[in-house]
Amino acid sequence: MTSATALGCPTSSNVVAHAPKLSRYVEALLSFISNPKVRKPAASNPNASPPQPAKRSITTGASTLGTGRRRDSFKFQQEAQDVDSIFIGTLAYSATGAGNAVVVPKDSAATSLSDLKGKTISVPFGSAAHGMLLKALKQAGITPDKDVKLISQSPEVGGSSLRTGQIDAHADFVPFGELFPFRGFAKKIFDGAQTGIPTLHGIVVRSDFAQDHPEVVVAYLKAVLEANQMFREKPEELAAQIEEWSGVEKEVVYMFLGPSGLQSLDPTVRAVQVNALKNSIATLTSLGKIEKPVNPDEVVNWIDENYLKQAMNELGLKYEEVVAAGEDFQISGKDALTGEPIQDPKMAAQYWVQGEDTVTNFASVSNMLKALAKLQADGKTADAMFVHDLNNGWKLFAENSYFVTQGDEVAAFLLESDAQAFAAKTGGQVTAFRGLQQTYARNPVLVGAVP
Repeated sequence: MTSATALGCPTSSNVVAHAPKLSRYVEALLSFISNPKVRKPAASNPNASPPQPAKRSITTGASTLGTGRRRDSFKFQQEAQDVDSIFIGTLAYSATGAGNAVVVPKDSAATSLSDLKGKTISVPFGSAAHGMLLKALKQAGITPDKDVKLISQSPEVGGSSLRTGQIDAHADFVPFGELFPFRGFAKKIFDGAQTGIPTLHGIVVRSDFAQDHPEVVVAYLKAVLEANQMFREKPEELAAQIEEWSGVEKEVVYMFLGPSGLQSLDPTVRAVQVNALKNSIATLTSLGKIEKPVNPDEVVNWIDENYLKQAMNELGLKYEEVVAAGEDFQISGKDALTGEPIQDPKMAAQYWVQGEDTVTNFASVSNMLKALAKLQADGKTADAMFVHDLNNGWKLFAENSYFVTQGDEVAAFLLESDAQAFAAKTGGQVTAFRGLQQTYARNPVLVGAVP
């Protein structure tokens, strides 16, 4: 018997469920599931209740489990005696672990995990964020069961606890590590990407359902493929729609899934995804969350990409093209201020002007600041400013980042320690975003793209 681990992605699932272009797939799925005869108990015991997956995408047999709640799929596997769970595709992933994060109250003096020694940290136990936190604490020289107090809290409770000062820090998964800072009551002091351990959001289907109704599974995956392409073509528009459906602000959605975002939209299952699943098993085993032993190497037996490959074939797509589309989704084009080509996404910056439909791109942080000064002088406001960590390329909210200036050269960093190290090496000066804004607001600005 096999089992599967999946981290459900509400944003990607919403694109699949709501995108008008995909209605022909969704209508077929809904028509199919409206027939009660298609459901049949999977358990061999006639008196047993049929097993229920934790959460469904578009209420079909293709299911995604709640974000980060990896334990549920194992519980499902153990309860469904005659049913396997199959991992059939990926919604989004990060090869380094971006998406998981540790945040503290906005006014906290903590700037790194070492500052949390003796403090109370909440995290959803058994989640991807829990595994990330345990590894990160150990890397910081902190013994989790001695040096800190860990308590289990859901994202909603953790956010409330941060606001009221009941906890000192909160660790969580997508999208809360960026959502809480964007809403102004928290700041990120650790990104899951610092662990270098991959994380993913995946799709699991019951084996009996997939065997009896492969056309439905393929239709769902075709919708995923088309939804991904739609997002790459119009990321701002889709991010705004996802905000309507999910309540997650469009700027946060864009930060995760937009160009040079924290996670890649790629449905394939390759080595990085397999490693993420193996790491999940190892973490859950160490936490005592798996009742029966599971060998991490068995994960390859849980995966079946045949449905995804069939979906690609029906859409006229090649496997390598789908992989490349996800990997190549980076900031590009021309600088809105100077007209120069954007050659290095890690040095690029962006802002999203209030009331505008699209994000404005710049080749450098300094160019964005010059344009921002003119924008504000004209009485306009940017709802979000994006920069990228110089060392790692992580997408950051500018207001929550650290910067090093050298004349007109500006580099951004997630961590204050990284900014200080770079400043010491280059002779630059560490500053916060507000200080940068004030500097550029005082200096003359020449605005207007070169034709």
